[in-house]
Amino acid sequence: MILEYYLPQQSQSNIELAKIFPDWDHQTFEQKVGIKNRHIVEVNETALDIGEKSAIKALAHFDKEKIDFVLLCTQSSDYFLPTSACILQDRLGLNKNCGALDYNLGCSGYVYGLALAKGLLASGIAHNVLLVVAETYSKHLHPGDRVNRAIFGDGAAATIVNNEDLGIGEFSLNTDGSGAKELIVRNGAFRTPKDKDVKDYEYGTGNITSDNHLYMNGPSIFNFTITKIPALVRECAKKNEMELREVDYFIFHQANQFMLEYLRKKIKIEPSKFCIELSDTGNTVSATIPIALKKAIDKGAVIKGNKIMLVGFGVGLSWGATIITL
Repeated sequence: MILEYYLPQQSQSNIELAKIFPDWDHQTFEQKVGIKNRHIVEVNETALDIGEKSAIKALAHFDKEKIDFVLLCTQSSDYFLPTSACILQDRLGLNKNCGALDYNLGCSGYVYGLALAKGLLASGIAHNVLLVVAETYSKHLHPGDRVNRAIFGDGAAATIVNNEDLGIGEFSLNTDGSGAKELIVRNGAFRTPKDKDVKDYEYGTGNITSDNHLYMNGPSIFNFTITKIPALVRECAKKNEMELREVDYFIFHQANQFMLEYLRKKIKIEPSKFCIELSDTGNTVSATIPIALKKAIDKGAVIKGNKIMLVGFGVGLSWGATIITL
């Protein structure tokens, strides 16, 4: 498995954000949530652009002529149509005998992407899959939405998966669409087009958004997470015929430090086996897991032969897990 990531050059620290929101206690936020900095795309920079940059880094280690399928996960695509994966195939100069598709998923997107890649490989449809996750939630955020501007950052990651080093185990994938309204951008597509006269409204304490922008019901998402994820972790271990103690390392979606620590303690995972890696990036949605995995590899926190549980959860509502072997 070849894995690389890319973060936009522009960044915004908590101190810089506090200048915009002078009543915001950024020190308490930093201690509790664990985020110190986030990377933000330029106005004319898109998810496709940063996804391409992550793919170029990955393809520096692999013959691009051998890529025969491109999967691109994003919830901030360049166009309604055509699919961004088709444009990415052309930009990267990949073989035209190459499938390409987008899929729209959030914080569970990397786990689902590995499931799609495994299926393509196992069926013989593809032999070398380029999986790109790229997200620019900053484009969905209201300028006055203090909480979400503090939490979310932009980023992308690219993974090359093939049968030669395929170490992807069994999956547990789940959906509850009744919670769709808890994390949503209501306006902008065909159900409810963007409203030029939309009214701003306040939610929580001092956070401003509108139906043209992202809304997140934080307490509801937290309750969903702490209810569903412990059972998901146990189910994933069972499907892979493992005890939790046999898993070498756990990488959950890097939502925020408080939530991750709560889950770690509830599931009874040793701190040394549990990843918290979001201080410089914030919540990059579908890109959090591969970014954290790459950093863990680079630091030597995980090594070849380790079994790593990947756990994604969030918008949809959607949650899923698998175990990979490096």
